[in-house]
Amino acid sequence: MTARSVPARAGAAILGALLCSALVAPVAHAAPPTPPKRPSAVGHGGAVSSVDPHATAIGIDVLRRGGTATDAAVAVAAALGVTEPYSAGIGGGGYFVHYDARTGEVATLDGRETAPAATRQDLFLDGGEPIPFDEAVTSGLGVGVPGTARTWQAALDRWGRMDLARLLHPAERLARRGFAVDETFRAQTEQNQERFRDFPATRELFLPGGKPPEVGTVLRNPDLADTYRALARRGVDALHRGPIAEDVVAAVTEPPVDPAADREVRPGAMTAADLRDYRVEERAPTHVDYRGLDVYGMPPASSGGTTVGEALNVLEGTDLGSVDRAEYLHRFLEASKIGFADRNRWVGDPEFSEVPTEELLGQRFADARACLIRPDAVLPTPVAPGDPRDPQDCRAGTAPTAEPHEGPNTTHLTTADRYGNVVSYTLTIEQTGGSGIVVPGRGFLLNNELTDFSFTPVTPGVPDPNLPGPGKRPRSSMSPTIVLRDGEPLLAVGSPGGSTIITTVLQVLTARLDRDRTLAEAIAEPRASQRNTAATDAEPALLADPATAELTALGHRFERTEEIGAATGVERLPDGRWAAAAEPDRRGGGAAAVPYPAR
Repeated sequence: MTARSVPARAGAAILGALLCSALVAPVAHAAPPTPPKRPSAVGHGGAVSSVDPHATAIGIDVLRRGGTATDAAVAVAAALGVTEPYSAGIGGGGYFVHYDARTGEVATLDGRETAPAATRQDLFLDGGEPIPFDEAVTSGLGVGVPGTARTWQAALDRWGRMDLARLLHPAERLARRGFAVDETFRAQTEQNQERFRDFPATRELFLPGGKPPEVGTVLRNPDLADTYRALARRGVDALHRGPIAEDVVAAVTEPPVDPAADREVRPGAMTAADLRDYRVEERAPTHVDYRGLDVYGMPPASSGGTTVGEALNVLEGTDLGSVDRAEYLHRFLEASKIGFADRNRWVGDPEFSEVPTEELLGQRFADARACLIRPDAVLPTPVAPGDPRDPQDCRAGTAPTAEPHEGPNTTHLTTADRYGNVVSYTLTIEQTGGSGIVVPGRGFLLNNELTDFSFTPVTPGVPDPNLPGPGKRPRSSMSPTIVLRDGEPLLAVGSPGGSTIITTVLQVLTARLDRDRTLAEAIAEPRASQRNTAATDAEPALLADPATAELTALGHRFERTEEIGAATGVERLPDGRWAAAAEPDRRGGGAAAVPYPAR
């Protein structure tokens, strides 16, 4: 697969006075009221779905004023950097998948973080042994070169109508005026308060008065507002060159930890050149034909597109709409198990290893793997990977592996516009709270994405394409997905959740496309996640499902987990209206809206 660099450029065309008067308002001192949060909406003019009502409302305003799905996505993402700072922001990266209504093409932008040029394969080893995972997370060592801001500009250069400066103004205003803390934000702060307390800039921002903010209080971030203003004036290069870049490099190489803190915070090796030279890559999307629909996803170094695609190919031989719920879940879990076995062996950064993407997505390989699934038994774990270049029918077996660790957070947004364009965009700083390091005076957290690399080979003695390396992008599970029917958009979906992203997207897709659920129903359904491990993670509502007893009798083992994922999606209905859907409950519920609701 070839990749083409997309240079970052400071803004495109200047937006007219109409948009300017709407999006650039005088700054008020009171926090803005929280918009209503609804998990579904149907209407005209496009659609926006995210986890946050402020962000969704900002995206809807952009659409009402003639913006594209890309314009709305950038404005939403910038707002999420304010209200969802533990999940995403300009200190991180992500994957952007776009459907162009004019050309009918799906394209992707790889804004994944890269390892600094000084990175070696033993990045996370000390004396030949892996360092404790928590030490790798809360460190400069785990910080990758961020790509989010340049992703925004690259997307706007291709598909935007509005200037980046104008699209940043609502998020800048939100950061300056503040937002009301909800239960989810407070809970995430409580989970991180011990490490946040050890960094003065993080403590000052997120632990006002030395403790997590109370629900209903207003959290303001004037430093981030000033950073957004700098990007609006100077373009995204303001993050990659000059004073802000210098502050990022200093925070990585000399982590600003409180001298009184009893915490070892390892320094990283990022340089000004690493930041300056970062490039977003445009890559050909993954593609599979599933029951006559075209399913497009993110290619490596993401494993989302290949693993979701392989699992769909494995499942295509079964009429999932006609089987009972127990058999549907059984086959979904077994296909996920097989997909993860192959993902862990073969997927990494294609610039550094030869990833057999085409073969992984081939129906011949899927059929050779599908015949492993039995209706009356469970495949022993961990399932050994197959060889997509030399498929061997029904060749089973196990292989000793260690499950790669991926942080549970991230955020996903989906947008569509009146012109028919669609965006599915997943962005992240990895762990909830990222590295824990706020860049002093700049108001944003740095990622810990490099911990997505394998510290040591997953399978001893077997080549691992996901070991660290200079300039390398760590493997991800982010799975922004767009589905077309007859060349026209049907739906787009994605989710946060670390490695559970893949299973969440797969479950939503099969529930919607095979089980006759609406998109809103498919997102709300109880979830399970099988990732080639002895036990399957399952939400309480799924454990209470009568089908689970049948699955247990087959040999499935379940471990309770409170939540899996936090999906958002949009769908084009047969009558031309748009449906937006988000979580009704997970992560406090999401926010779905359309510019002009149906009456």
